[in-house]
Amino acid sequence: MADLNVKIGNLQFKNPVMTASGTFGYGLEFADLVPLHEIGGIIVKGTTLHSREGNDSPRMVETASGMLNCVGLQNKGVDYFCKHIYPQIRDIDTNIIVNVSGNSEETYAECARRINELDAVPAIELNISCPNVKEGGMAFGVSCASAADIVKAVRAVYQKTLIVKLSPNVTDIVSIARACEEEGADAVSLINTLMGMAVDIEKREPLLSIRTGGLSGPAIKPVALRMVYDVAHAVKIPVVGLGGISSTEDAIEFMMCGATAIEIGTANFIDPTITKKVKDGINSWLDAHGCRSIQEIIGVI
Repeated sequence: MADLNVKIGNLQFKNPVMTASGTFGYGLEFADLVPLHEIGGIIVKGTTLHSREGNDSPRMVETASGMLNCVGLQNKGVDYFCKHIYPQIRDIDTNIIVNVSGNSEETYAECARRINELDAVPAIELNISCPNVKEGGMAFGVSCASAADIVKAVRAVYQKTLIVKLSPNVTDIVSIARACEEEGADAVSLINTLMGMAVDIEKREPLLSIRTGGLSGPAIKPVALRMVYDVAHAVKIPVVGLGGISSTEDAIEFMMCGATAIEIGTANFIDPTITKKVKDGINSWLDAHGCRSIQEIIGVI
C-alpha cells in the first residue's frame, strides 16, 4: 500500500482526495453512503457573512458532459454555521474546510475571522469568484489587484491554512495565482466553473433564471488540466486541482500536471461513493506501477 499523505501549508492530509464545495453539502448528507473518514478533506458548501436566499429557479441545467448552475451561494450565514452546523461536523475524522465567499473585503475578512475561532476547522477555501459589488459586478478573481486585496484582508485576520479558489474566466490565471501567493495564500485551488448558458428554443429564452451559470463536469476537464499545469509551474505554493474529475485516471492526470491534491465535484451527484473509489483507485495504480508514495507522481509532467 502506497503512502497517500500530502501536505498543504502546515496541514496534513491522509490522502489527496477532497470534495468540492457545493457538491457534498456539509458531509453529513453523504454519511450513509461513503465513509467520511476515508476522504482526505471535505470542503463544505459556500458560507457568507450574512444569509443568502440564492437565485430563483430554474438554477440547474444538465448539459452535454456536464451541468450549469446558478444556485447563488444559498446559505444561512456564518453565525448559523458556527452555532448549528459546526457542532454536527466537528468530530468527523478528516479535514473539514469551509468555503468562504463575500461581496467586499470586509465581508470576506469578517466571515473568515469568525471561522478562525473554530478549533476543528483547520483551513478555509477562499472563493474569489463572487460578484464584486463595488466594481460593477466584476468578480474579485478576475484581476490581480482585487484578488490580492481580498487575500491580504483575509490573511490579516485568519491564522490557519488559507486556500484561494481561482476563477478560470480570466485572461491570465497565472498572474492572479502569483498575486495570491504574494499576499500569503498557502495554496490555490483551480478551476472554479466556466461561465456558460443554455437556451430553451421553444420558449425562446434562457433555461437559467439569471441567464448564465457556471459550467462544471467532464466538459471542463481539458481546460482545468491546462490551467493547473500552468499555475503549478509558476508558483511555489501547492495547487489543488479540480474541474471534471470523475475517475482515478482523471485524478492522476491532475496530479501529474502538478496538483498536490484534487477535489471532486459534479461526479458526486452521479456516484456518491466516487471519492472513496478514486482514493482506492489511486492507491491501486501506485502499487501496480511500483510507486511507494503519491509524491512520486506529483508534477512529473
